[in-house]
Amino acid sequence: METRAPLSAHGKENLCLVMDPECSRLLPALCAVLVDPRQAVADDTCLEKLLDWFRTVTEAGSSLLLLQENPCLVDLLSHVLDLKPQDVSPRVLSFSLRLAGTFAAQEDCFEYLQQGKLLLGLFGEAGPLSWAVWSVPTVRSGWIQGLKSLVQHPSGLHFLGDSGAVDALFSLQGDSSLFVASAASQLLVHVLALSMQGKAKGSPSPKGNAWPACAQKIVAHVEASLCSAAVLQVTQALNVLTTTFGRCHSPWTEVLWGQLSPLVAHLLESDPIPAAHSLVDLLLSVARSPVFASADCALWETMARMLSCLSPTQAGPLALGTLKLQHCPQALRSQAFAVLLQPLVCILRATAQAPGPPGLLDETVEGDSMTVDTLLSSKSACVGLLCQTLAHLEELQPLPQCPLPWPQTLLMEAVVIILRLCDGSAAPSSSEGRRLCGALAGCVRVQRAALGFLGMLSQGTSSWELVPQVFAILLETLESPASSPTVLKKAFQATLHWLLDTPKPPGCLGLGPHAPLFLRELFPVLQKRLCSPCWEVRDSALEFLTHLSACWGGEADFREALLASEVPKLTWQLLRDPESYVRASAVTTMGQLSSQGLQAASNSPGHSEVQQGLVGELLHILSVDSEGFPRRAVARVFTEWLRNSHADVARDTEWFVATVLQMVSQDLDWEVRAQGLELVQVFLAQTLGQPNPPCPYAVALPKVTPPSPLPEVLQTLCQMQIFDFAFRALFDCDRPVAQKACDLLLFLRDKTAPCSGLQEPGNSSDVASVEATLERWQAGEQGQPLGSLEPEVVLAALRSMDLEGLQGRLAESSDHVEKSPQSLLQDMLATVAVLEENVADCY
Repeated sequence: METRAPLSAHGKENLCLVMDPECSRLLPALCAVLVDPRQAVADDTCLEKLLDWFRTVTEAGSSLLLLQENPCLVDLLSHVLDLKPQDVSPRVLSFSLRLAGTFAAQEDCFEYLQQGKLLLGLFGEAGPLSWAVWSVPTVRSGWIQGLKSLVQHPSGLHFLGDSGAVDALFSLQGDSSLFVASAASQLLVHVLALSMQGKAKGSPSPKGNAWPACAQKIVAHVEASLCSAAVLQVTQALNVLTTTFGRCHSPWTEVLWGQLSPLVAHLLESDPIPAAHSLVDLLLSVARSPVFASADCALWETMARMLSCLSPTQAGPLALGTLKLQHCPQALRSQAFAVLLQPLVCILRATAQAPGPPGLLDETVEGDSMTVDTLLSSKSACVGLLCQTLAHLEELQPLPQCPLPWPQTLLMEAVVIILRLCDGSAAPSSSEGRRLCGALAGCVRVQRAALGFLGMLSQGTSSWELVPQVFAILLETLESPASSPTVLKKAFQATLHWLLDTPKPPGCLGLGPHAPLFLRELFPVLQKRLCSPCWEVRDSALEFLTHLSACWGGEADFREALLASEVPKLTWQLLRDPESYVRASAVTTMGQLSSQGLQAASNSPGHSEVQQGLVGELLHILSVDSEGFPRRAVARVFTEWLRNSHADVARDTEWFVATVLQMVSQDLDWEVRAQGLELVQVFLAQTLGQPNPPCPYAVALPKVTPPSPLPEVLQTLCQMQIFDFAFRALFDCDRPVAQKACDLLLFLRDKTAPCSGLQEPGNSSDVASVEATLERWQAGEQGQPLGSLEPEVVLAALRSMDLEGLQGRLAESSDHVEKSPQSLLQDMLATVAVLEENVADCY
């Protein structure tokens, strides 16, 4: 073996940072265990961590030096090849293949391993490819991953072509494991791109005969696959090309497309078109490439031809992708948009109310005829096409590439008629319309898709004349006893969109001409849904009411309609609902209504109960509810009330905060405790002022002057037991709570630093007692309370604590203590010893 120049001192220094002497001492024992078929092998997680460590080592220094200083690693690879095929562990073999690729990613190390024929033995045709263990997917996957690491330099590419590995990759494209098949396809693209790196700046030969041998072999295989009669082979070739044009944007890709595009176009002549979905993906991938941005490119002709050849279901994704392109000829965009609209146009024609001759849709263009055939062929085909079309249009509308003019009126009419076909209220006169009515009757999928798109259509619409039709179909859907919970949820969401975004005639103020009348009809329906036996419906109704009152709580028409109904009283009753999700939503809704002054009207029998007892009711839920969701909702509502100076809170803020903290501190749900800390943060910001901006260049908010001298404020905080709550939360077993408590105490320490009115504590034993208690809390013994605290003692304890250090430790991952390479090697060896003892115990 030839002698190689030693590595530089810098390289050795980097290597030592991750490969310490203790690790080098442990490696031989671990390698011996891995290749010994009698030893219990470590699990996959440990092997993955070990591989990650070796990648770190090789990235920091020389792989060659690593192997020379640790020959046991080369022995590991050699012994894997020397084992009998039946004795090889699949996970160890997979690990060894990936490890060899990691080392061989550096060219000098690649040559070093080649001298011993190790790489050829591991990745060549005589190696694992011919062993019985090759049937295990993890072995095939490890082989592919090892090759991907190996081909980072010219020597690796030559090895790939000479070892027969490329032919094996062609075969693995059809592997039974989708992960392996995908990895093989990805590696072929990677190899093609690396082979053509030298051609990126030059002008490759139009015929490709000057391309590297490896690239020519891959392209030839793709050509043969495109001409194959087997759909699977066509699909594999299309997938390779799709990934290639998606990743590679060099001039050689234009030559590649010029060579293969006739074969791609020839696929359109087949009936049916093979691998249509993959073909759509390929054309869109090519069209998105900046190499093909010119308007006179023949690619656009192929796409236009394909739009007319595909079935409506297959053409939809191509039409949407075409419309989303940044650069596209206007004629092609128009064709794509027409394809996208065809199903809705056919629905409108089929349901025309004016009587027409039999076969109303027979005399239409060929595209319409194909769409009608799909809509009428079966219920599943009709539902699938309509759902796809509505989803595509919903995705397209908010995009900058949205076609203009946008046919808002046509789309609104189409969606309304689709919803009427679903609920059975449409009465089409044509035979096609009646067949559509039968196919869509009671179809939840189409109703949900139509309602989702209808909600999107509210944005930017100027067709205020059609608003009554929209409100009418929404009200019918919400009122219909046949509407499922998921349909009702979508209907509530669409109604909210239209109420908030409804267009108004010029000069109209307030809610507009349609909303007040609609609200008077809506609230009786909402009352009915709040009493639904289905908890999902009650929950959706409460969510809708919360959002609507948050946006329109100040509008006179809305307030009048709401307070004239039984909705506030029913919402109050749902605070005791048997379902916890509903109770949580009712808490949020009542909190919002109370903030807006929208409780029951003064002449209501339940007025005084709602007005005077809501705080007590929410405190009751916070203290006794067995589920976490309602308690979390109460804590959030109380925080918002405090932040917005709710009237019930402002009467006695200190009592309110202290009472809430007394309950929150005992709660077993960490989110409730964290929300309690948020409540304290809001209270302290109002009492002591906002936190200082972390950036010296940030605009500082005006400083809030405390209403009382700082010593008195601190005395109040002690009496409210805020420090006791914060210190206890600092050592909470749930990290988010401890982090929030640490931030809170840092804020308190910052705000109390200039407190000159307080002297040092006269009795140092008080401070020592507090510090001792905190140490016991940190050790998990939180039974002993802090007792009565004085401001001086609290300030001294705050100054003595390393809060910044604790904040840093809390930010670390949970395994930061024991994730060193040395610990990993020791754990793997210890695991082997334990497993051996367990085996011995069995005898």
